[in-house]
Amino acid sequence: MNYQKHSSAIVDEGAQIGEGSRVWHFVHVCGGAKVGRNVSMGQNVFIGNKVTIGDNCKIQNNVSVYDNVHLEEGVFCGPSMVFTNVYNPRSLIERKDEYRDTLVKTGATLGANCTIVCGVTVGEFSFVGAGAVINKDVPAYALMVGVPAKQIGWMSAYGEQLDLPLQGQAEVACQHTGDRYILNDNQVSRVKV
Repeated sequence: MNYQKHSSAIVDEGAQIGEGSRVWHFVHVCGGAKVGRNVSMGQNVFIGNKVTIGDNCKIQNNVSVYDNVHLEEGVFCGPSMVFTNVYNPRSLIERKDEYRDTLVKTGATLGANCTIVCGVTVGEFSFVGAGAVINKDVPAYALMVGVPAKQIGWMSAYGEQLDLPLQGQAEVACQHTGDRYILNDNQVSRVKV
């Protein structure tokens, strides 16, 4: 075993967990899960069978990553944030064949207690504020807050709000890295220095 596992954690046979990952108290990783390197799974985390988690993700306490949720590299899942996988669940109706895929792209941050409704893509390095409810796709670098979530700005890959308008054309440099962020057609792209 090339990862750390607390004695109270359960890792089902067949689960793939990458080198340097940490599986803390009361975590359950199902047998079909694929977890990358250097991933931290905090207390009381659940990882389903049909889940992929990229390298260097941080999944804080009390998060359940259900089937059909896929996290790319470096995703941060804040404490008690919520994923879903059925859009209109009913206890009396079996809907496991209706799971919708959710993709969280590289470097995105999902704040504490936010909810990601299934079937969306959360763009790279976007930032979902604490308690927000995401029910539609999130653009790369977008700052989203509220219920339902609305975009109120743009974030750098470093994690600082960028001085860019929501729409139009503009350009700004990150004061920490010097990377340039270019707004064009309501999308932000980054030019690394």
